[in-house]
Amino acid sequence: MYVDLLTLYLLAIGTLLASAGMTFWEHRTHPSRGEALRTLAAGFATLAAGCAAVLFRRDLPGAIGPALSNLVILSGYLLILSAVASLRGRQYRALAAAVLIGMALMWAAAGMRWQDAMWNYVSSFPIALVSVLTTLEMLRCEPMKALHARRVVVAVTGIHALFYATRACVLPWLVMAYGPSVQSFASKITIYEGVLYSVLLPMALLKLVREEAHGQLLRDSQTDYLTRLGNRRWFFEEGARLTGGTGGTGGTGGTGGASGAGPVAVLAFDLDQFKAINDRYGHQAGDKVLKFFAETAREVLGPHALLARIGGEEFAALLSGDDARRARALGESVARRFAGAIPERIDGIRIAATVSIGLAQFDTEVPALADGLAAADRALYRAKSLGGNRLESALSVAGAAAA
Repeated sequence: MYVDLLTLYLLAIGTLLASAGMTFWEHRTHPSRGEALRTLAAGFATLAAGCAAVLFRRDLPGAIGPALSNLVILSGYLLILSAVASLRGRQYRALAAAVLIGMALMWAAAGMRWQDAMWNYVSSFPIALVSVLTTLEMLRCEPMKALHARRVVVAVTGIHALFYATRACVLPWLVMAYGPSVQSFASKITIYEGVLYSVLLPMALLKLVREEAHGQLLRDSQTDYLTRLGNRRWFFEEGARLTGGTGGTGGTGGTGGASGAGPVAVLAFDLDQFKAINDRYGHQAGDKVLKFFAETAREVLGPHALLARIGGEEFAALLSGDDARRARALGESVARRFAGAIPERIDGIRIAATVSIGLAQFDTEVPALADGLAAADRALYRAKSLGGNRLESALSVAGAAAA
């Protein structure tokens, strides 16, 4: 089906304006990315304005029409680059100004004499450059590296960059070899590709922001609001993946285990006399004690430990590998450091706070995480009954019961 250039331009303008409207509307739903979405909306709207200016570029004298159209379109691409860069906290203001000024000077110097070459070939260079930078910014965007839509954004901007680089570097030779009909064909292909770009890029970027927001909601649902550790649900879900068993979400029970998944160790923590701390110093001070314990445990146990607040003043950690083998030393280090540092950390008030710890270690046959935690809890109850501020292991409990 034959479609003339005017229809293609109108289609591109319509899709760009629709993309601008959708992107701008979306910023209300995702305030954390509001600036980037507003900038994207401005970029798509500016591209639409540039495409509209193209339709009237011959109505202005000399090279003013093509130059103005090209600079407006280039501004739209620069706004899109700025929006993508802002997703990882970067800005391109100086580069954007340099690119626009440089292109304006080139039009002023060569526009009258080589208007067709400037419009058909030279003007494609900065668009290719900006699209490459947009692709690189998306590739380097650490907060979104795990999101599937990121690949679509990289593909769309990368193909767009390659297309305009080809138009700038290869098309002149093709026109010289095969005549001006190649140029007319290339112009139509450019608009077709531009329509696809104006549809796919905004859809992919909106999908990217929505995926990020969904991931943040999921993390929030699995994170304890006070300590920023994982919560009970997160602990059992991640623990089940680590051990290869069925974790469940309850404190007891659970079925299935992981043969040969060890060594694994479970540490159960309970702050001693925490109710008395709340009663004497207030809940605000109690919250600070909980936060300080979480910081201390995270620092001592390291980034590879699964550490969670599973309720009230109760915490749990799952260790594997070498960390599991030295779980007793790590747990005792947590208790010492917490008891020694806490008096100096809570608003100058000398609060005496300690922690009791239960340990369950499994070398080869690893039970379901709920069973492992139940064993650590039994050891914890023994530590509490012996006065607290100590670590007891499940083996010690078993030995005491046998005696």
